Amino acid sequence: MSSGRSSGRIRRRLTLGTAVLAAAVFLSLAGPGTASAQAVDGLCAGRKVRALPFSTGRVDVFKSRGYVCAVAIAKHTGARKTMSVSVKARGGRPARDKGRYTHRAGPVTVHAGHRCVWVTGKIDGRGVSSGWILC
Repeated sequence: MSSGRSSGRIRRRLTLGTAVLAAAVFLSLAGPGTASAQAVDGLCAGRKVRALPFSTGRVDVFKSRGYVCAVAIAKHTGARKTMSVSVKARGGRPARDKGRYTHRAGPVTVHAGHRCVWVTGKIDGRGVSSGWILC
């Protein structure tokens, strides 16, 4: 075998590998799911333990190793609207995020240990308050 043939095969394999990698990246970015579902992916550690729906959106609550994380997600994305989310461990100070966003507020995280938490979320004047949960 000559070195010309060998280097041609290597180039073709590298080109094919690059194309496969590019396709995989594209498919992962453009995969199925709504924008609001994709917005939460990777924002909070742990597993989702609650979804608190309300008329203009929902608050998703996650828990991992004593930490509780919350994200408020708008039902309709696009225009900026006033949003807020907070999570407070019993006896502690709340972690808050408030502002004018297009699709989500947060994430906010507190260390709760084994204490109850109170989660609130508000989008465009409508919202939800959990009361003490995860006790």
